Amino acid sequence: MVTDWSIAVGVAALLLSTALSGPHPSGGREVLGTALLATGALALAARRQAPRVVLAVAGLCAVGHQAAGFEVLAVSYLVAVYSAVRAGHRTVALAASVGLLTALLLTSSVLPGGPAREVVTQARTTLEIAWLIAAFATGEAVRQAERRADEAERTREETAMRRADEERLRIARELHDSLTHQISVIKVQSEVAVHVARRRGEQVPAALLAIQEAGREASRELRATLEALRDDDIAPPHGLDDIPRLVKQFRTTGLETALTIDGPSHAVPAAVGRTAYRIVQESLTNISRHAAATTASVSIDHRPGTLAIRVDDDGKAMPDTAPTPGLGLLGMRERVTALGGRLSAEPRSAGGFSVRAELPSGEAS
Repeated sequence: MVTDWSIAVGVAALLLSTALSGPHPSGGREVLGTALLATGALALAARRQAPRVVLAVAGLCAVGHQAAGFEVLAVSYLVAVYSAVRAGHRTVALAASVGLLTALLLTSSVLPGGPAREVVTQARTTLEIAWLIAAFATGEAVRQAERRADEAERTREETAMRRADEERLRIARELHDSLTHQISVIKVQSEVAVHVARRRGEQVPAALLAIQEAGREASRELRATLEALRDDDIAPPHGLDDIPRLVKQFRTTGLETALTIDGPSHAVPAAVGRTAYRIVQESLTNISRHAAATTASVSIDHRPGTLAIRVDDDGKAMPDTAPTPGLGLLGMRERVTALGGRLSAEPRSAGGFSVRAELPSGEAS
């Protein structure tokens, strides 16, 4: 914004100094022409936000200050053409330029000056066409370069995501092949041992019961991990729309969970929705397992350009208690950082724990 204003003021100063240092009308026409020169130049400050409006304003000002008697090349209009073409409004810029040249010719034809002025007008028209072509070509070249850069960035992101998916599935296969069989053997053998001991009326050793329970828990955890790793491969990924159902599931476990959604809802990138779901899922899982909490609250706030997520509980965490970093928290932080967002997880001053995340949603005001 500061740069745009600097350019606009610089163009205005250039035009005014050039116009007033050369031949120019006097009286009211001088004031009118000077005002139009300044208006057309200063309008360039909004060329990124409203390129078509600036194009129209600069064109009308160019016709007006020529009609007032100034002989100045419409530099502000050339910058407006460049900005409009760069923004993708090529047809509008071309039509406006044809209209401008026609208006300038008509304006010149009604001004006094005789045959000599006609020669000058033809020369100036040729020069103006050349400058317009140059501005148009420069804007198009920059637009194409930016488009190619965006496509290259998207290609890099898609390649990185594809490689990440391939690595994720490779890890899932390795875990399945290397651990599933061994854990299943431990689980089955321990259950058989417990069953045989009970049939014989013997006291089942506590260590054997612990092995049995650990085998069951390891089997559940491994299955959940494999499902998470293969999530995108076996089913559509979870997103924002799945969070209400997720909260409802945790209510069935006895955890009183409330969900609040603020702000006007809008579509977010799939990666953002998937990360939001994982943050809520991991937070509620940690609360139900470790927090000794009775209530939890989930808040989702759709802000301009940002999706804010907050999960609080009334568990046993205290302000002076440093959280113990685990794989779940580490995974959340990695997901959020990969999207360019921010994550904080810490005890609340009133007791309990709070997880807060801000994710770029791609919707700007």
